[in-house]
Amino acid sequence: MENDTQHPDNGTETTETGPAPITFDTLPENLRQACERAGWDRLMPVQERAIPFLLDNQDVMVQARTGSGKTGAFVLPLVHKLDPSRHTCQALVMVPTRELAKQVAQEARMLAGDGFKVVAVYGGVGYKEQLDAFREGANLVVGTPGRILDHLMRRNLTLDDLKVLIFDEADRMLSVGFYPDMLEVKRYLPRNIDGAFMFSATFPPSVLRLAEEFMVKPQFMSLSSDEENVSAIAHQFVEVPAMGKERKLIKLIELENPSSAIIFSNTKRNVEFTAALLSQFGFDAEGLTSDLTQNKREALMTRIKAGQLRFLVATDVAARGIDIPELSHVFMMEPPEDPESYVHRAGRTGRAGATGTAITMVDVIQKMELERIAARFKIHFEEIKDPTEDDVTAIIGERLTAILEKKYRKLTNLQRERVSRFLPLVKKYAEDEESLALLAMLLDELYQPTLHGKPAEPDTAPEPRRERPAPRERGGRDRRPADKPRERRPERSARPEQPARTEEPARDDEPREPRAQQQEPGESREPRAAKEQPRPPRSRGRRAAKPQNDRPAPEPKAAPEEPRDSGPAGDEDGESRPKVKRRRRRRRRKPSGS
Repeated sequence: MENDTQHPDNGTETTETGPAPITFDTLPENLRQACERAGWDRLMPVQERAIPFLLDNQDVMVQARTGSGKTGAFVLPLVHKLDPSRHTCQALVMVPTRELAKQVAQEARMLAGDGFKVVAVYGGVGYKEQLDAFREGANLVVGTPGRILDHLMRRNLTLDDLKVLIFDEADRMLSVGFYPDMLEVKRYLPRNIDGAFMFSATFPPSVLRLAEEFMVKPQFMSLSSDEENVSAIAHQFVEVPAMGKERKLIKLIELENPSSAIIFSNTKRNVEFTAALLSQFGFDAEGLTSDLTQNKREALMTRIKAGQLRFLVATDVAARGIDIPELSHVFMMEPPEDPESYVHRAGRTGRAGATGTAITMVDVIQKMELERIAARFKIHFEEIKDPTEDDVTAIIGERLTAILEKKYRKLTNLQRERVSRFLPLVKKYAEDEESLALLAMLLDELYQPTLHGKPAEPDTAPEPRRERPAPRERGGRDRRPADKPRERRPERSARPEQPARTEEPARDDEPREPRAQQQEPGESREPRAAKEQPRPPRSRGRRAAKPQNDRPAPEPKAAPEEPRDSGPAGDEDGESRPKVKRRRRRRRRKPSGS
């Protein structure tokens, strides 16, 4: 059956082939019992459409937001797919934060009942409880990529029997900076699994490339909607006080952690102030106004298009004609004065088969202006929470934990022994409130470099994982070198016959004669032996008379003159020995001049 879905390419409805939606009454018996344990009497829309993909082992990317029921969409099918009698990890769910790992694990335990065992693994806590769960044979592992990688490297966790791989909130995992860890986890995955499934609120280019690395020809599924261009761009707004919007912008950027963004403001003065504040805070930001010269404008645009500038603050007039590839976010300090300008601002993201996010900050009065824009262009605006210091601290803690654990994994045993010397000092600092500022300073120095560059994310789209690209590459590498050395080895065997290269004059005059002589290396070595034979008389002459003027130099000269007329071998010697004569004559002239 064909299901109507909205692809992130342009937000229009497309037709994709996939399994038919499932209802509560048509669920398998064990899944219906799991729903009854959780108190469910019906399925949510995302569950009705996503569960058939998981049951049929078809890779799928699901665009779903928090609170839509997506957790049940990928946990409920595991009740049918996992075998509790096998005490091995059969399903792996990667999430961006420890809070989400706890939430998913709790809901999985509720649905599983006495069935498969669940464990949540995340950084910032001890290993004991997690190790105990592995020994008991956890079937479902839910955790952050960094801690999962730790257990894989320590051999506490093995994925040989893995059937299902799930990414929850994939866009946030990339924003936190987990992509390098996810790439390392990929090395431990088996070559063949039943399916890989990805859930994300948005699908920017980085998430699409991530899907191509871990999935095989995945289908895209989004909830059907009557709104226009909703699937391509997520329209959000946050109500904040009229004063201090710049501080709220900093919090939003730290929460979203976009790879690149344009920040719009209605006045040049606000553009300059916002750009200066972001730069002083540590972000890589520049302002673009109509006051800039053409040369500075072109240089600035070259930087941001080349990925060398992360944030661009601009007015509507200055931003005309700007086309930045793979722009993930658009921030607006206030709604535009012209309602049509909102469509142009938000339309700079969500291009080329990807999705984007447009966030507008409004006060009480500006909120009414945004409502008029929504009514005119039929756009649904989602209100997000006003970011607080606690929200920012939590997300910064997740990123710092990922950074520190990654650094610690790379330490050698000797380096870890060195680090252990400072543990008592750290405990001492932690007990003193005044000394805590010193630890905070060190963490700030570690965190600040992450503000300058965009988070690590896939750059290219390699071959899908389950098509086993590694064996193909290895096979190709084995075959190619096997052919090339076979052709080159005969040439290498002839290299010992190349001493004739030292006789450069013979090559310049008659390049063919040395080739003939290279076939019989014995003849070329005999004249060299003749050269060495006259040397003993030289030493005898030196013993008889120590003065340099009485050296018997003419005797070695007469010896080579005879082979010159004898044959071609002597011709080569004759060409090399006149040089020796000239050198010796010069030596004779030196003492005569003195």
